[in-house]
Amino acid sequence: MTTKIWANSGDSHVMEPSDVWTSRLPGPLAERAPRAVKDDRHETVFVDGETVFRTLNAFAEDARAPGSFDPRLRLLDLDAEGVVNQVLFPSMGLWAYRIRERTLFREVARAYNDWIAEEVMTVSPRFVGVAMMPMVSTEDAIAELQRVAALGFKAVMLATTSPEGREYHLDVWEDFWAAAAEADVTLSFHVGTGADPRMFRGPGAVVINYVETFIPGQRTVSLLTASGALDRHPGLRVFIAEGGASWVPALADRMDEGYRQHGRYAEPKLSRLPSEIIYSQVFASFQHDRSAVPAFEAMSYPNVLWGDDYPHLEGTFGHTQETLHALFGAVSEETAEQVLRKNFDRMLGTTVRSAA
Repeated sequence: MTTKIWANSGDSHVMEPSDVWTSRLPGPLAERAPRAVKDDRHETVFVDGETVFRTLNAFAEDARAPGSFDPRLRLLDLDAEGVVNQVLFPSMGLWAYRIRERTLFREVARAYNDWIAEEVMTVSPRFVGVAMMPMVSTEDAIAELQRVAALGFKAVMLATTSPEGREYHLDVWEDFWAAAAEADVTLSFHVGTGADPRMFRGPGAVVINYVETFIPGQRTVSLLTASGALDRHPGLRVFIAEGGASWVPALADRMDEGYRQHGRYAEPKLSRLPSEIIYSQVFASFQHDRSAVPAFEAMSYPNVLWGDDYPHLEGTFGHTQETLHALFGAVSEETAEQVLRKNFDRMLGTTVRSAA
C-alpha cells in the first residue's frame, strides 16, 4: 500500500460530551435527556428514565479513537486514515429516537443541533453535521428542519423505525416531505434507530441483532417509494446510512415485480417504476461489504457511498487504508472516484471543500 487512497465518509459519528444536554436544557428536561452511567462493568444509556442500551465498559472503550471527543484531534485522525470529509451522525443521540414525548424530543433535538453546529462544524468544513429531527410532531419537525437549514445543515436525520401511527407511508409526514424538498436537505436514516435493536437473545444473538438493524432501513425505502412520497417530490434525496448497499437493487427488483403484477390494485399510481425512483433518489453506505462495489459496477446502482463509521467499533479506524485497498485496489479509477468521492457531494447536493 504505497499510495494512499483518499475517500469521503458518508457515515461517521461524533461522541457527545457528557454535558451536551445538561448544559443546554432546563433541569427537568435535562434529567430525562439521553445520558450514560458507568459502574464497575457496564455503561448504561438512559432515555427519559428508561434503560435503552447497556454494554460492557470494555466494548464502550473500544470506540475511543484519539479524536473521538476533540474535533481538532479528529482532523489529524482523518489525515492519517486518508479520509477527506465526514458526514457526522450522533452517538448517544441515536438513542434519542426512542423518545415518545413531544416537548422532550423537540428540545433534545434542538440542543444537539446547536451543539454540533457551534462546537464541531465551526472547526472545519470537512465536518458535515446531520441535524436531529423531532419525530412526535410534524409541526415540530418542520420548524426544526427550517431552522437548521438556515444554519447551513445539508442533511437531517430521522429514525429507521418511526413512532407507532407515524409510519412513513402515512399522510402525517407529507408536509414534512414537502418542506425537506423545498429546503433541499438530504433525509438521512441511520440503521438501528427508533426501536430496541435487541430483538433476540441466546446463541448467536450478537450477530443476529446486528443483521436485524439494517432491515428497517430497507422498509423505510419501501414505504417512501410505494406510498408515492418520493415520486411526488422527485428532488428529495434519501440516505440509508451504515446498512450496506447491495440490497438496494434486490429491493428495487422486488418492488418492480410487485408493482407490475399487482399494479392495478396499487394506490397511489406511480409515474415511474419503483426501481427508477430508488435508483434516482436513494443513497446507501457501507464500510466493509465486498458486495457493495459490485452493486455499483455490475448491478448499475449508482448511489453507493463508503463510510468509515469513525470512531465506532464496527468502523475502519486503524485499518482504513487496508480496507480501501482491499475493496478498491483493483477497480477502475472511475468507480473509485464515484463511490469514494463524488457520490458524497451528489448525496448532499453540494460540494464539500477540504484542506486535505
